Amino acid sequence: MTFALASFTDGVAASMAAAVVVLASQFAAGQEPPKNFVMHDAPKPVAAINFDDAQGRSRSLAEFKGKVVLLNIWATWCGPCRKEMPALDRLQAALGGPEFEVVALSIDRGGTDAVRKFFADIGIRTLAMYLDSSGQALRTLSALGLPTTLLIDREGREIGRLIGPAEWDSPEMVEFVRCVVAKGDAAKTAKDPATAVPPLCAARSPDLPASGTRTNTQP
Repeated sequence: MTFALASFTDGVAASMAAAVVVLASQFAAGQEPPKNFVMHDAPKPVAAINFDDAQGRSRSLAEFKGKVVLLNIWATWCGPCRKEMPALDRLQAALGGPEFEVVALSIDRGGTDAVRKFFADIGIRTLAMYLDSSGQALRTLSALGLPTTLLIDREGREIGRLIGPAEWDSPEMVEFVRCVVAKGDAAKTAKDPATAVPPLCAARSPDLPASGTRTNTQP
């Protein structure tokens, strides 16, 4: 009887330990950068760029310092950009606030009217409208094509970049961004302000695919 009880207890303990390992693995995997999202080993400075908001007022990235920013450079004539915009809108709806914002920066030469019409046509509800009709931001930030997305920390430094479209509202992406925001908040009180994204949010830097990711360049 004693042997049987011991065996049963050992079995339960082993099962619980295995469950903990599985849960821990799933938790860590959910906080890794999604496919194609390349995280930098150290934060990089972001060149100053200026753009206009929906009211025509001049804005800059410096105004967003203090929150994590997902800067998406796009245009209405870019097919992949048009396809991913609703997902960016849903990501902003899910996580947007004082700690995080999706900054969708259009480089349309047609001005705010083109962007406003597109937003209305596809039902964009939460994204703010930002425009750089000169296209200077694309060159200043060394964006190789559209869409290009930069992940920027609370200090205004680039900590990661994704070239091409993504499923921004997928569970994997939402949990990754949520982790970056949460860890960035904790880092505000850390002794080392130079720390980029903590390991759980940047455990791997996947290579970009050799093919299959479509991007557009300005016509």
